[in-house]
Amino acid sequence: MFRSPIKHCRNCGAPVVYRLPDDGDTRERAICTACHTVHYENPLNVVGTVPYLGERVLLCKRNIEPRWGKWTLPAGFMELGETALQGAARETDEEAGAHFQIEGLFSVLSVPRVGQVHLFYRARLLDEQFAPGHETIEARLFSEAEVPWEELAFRTVRETLLRFFADQRRGTFGVHSVDID
Repeated sequence: MFRSPIKHCRNCGAPVVYRLPDDGDTRERAICTACHTVHYENPLNVVGTVPYLGERVLLCKRNIEPRWGKWTLPAGFMELGETALQGAARETDEEAGAHFQIEGLFSVLSVPRVGQVHLFYRARLLDEQFAPGHETIEARLFSEAEVPWEELAFRTVRETLLRFFADQRRGTFGVHSVDID
């Protein structure tokens, strides 16, 4: 698993050691050598939307690394103090400048290799007006046949889009849980 090891206690600044805590925990944790604070390391949440209008989805061409110039759904790291839904809406506004109505949770993708969980909500676009922010080169609507599948930035986006178009063809949307190695 990806992990940047903690080296110093966030409470007192003393060095930490990785070991099993004395409380019966079964995972090694970063434990302060001075104040004995146990530091838990948890996955980061990535939140976003699948914005759609009719049969088309809105994709954003990335103007930032990683994967500059590749296409993605509007998404990013959830911030402290916001709900997953608020974060998804904020990211969609920041990256696409789209007008939309959130319709519900669509996919939950666990990516343990990089310590992330991605949550995508369906978002019905209210119009075709987009005002992408500085992180986006271009925002465009694509039908399933037009999606630049080989130019997608992340596997989580690909997996979400595949399920979205399959559900759209069926005429009913579910909530999808996907594990990505």
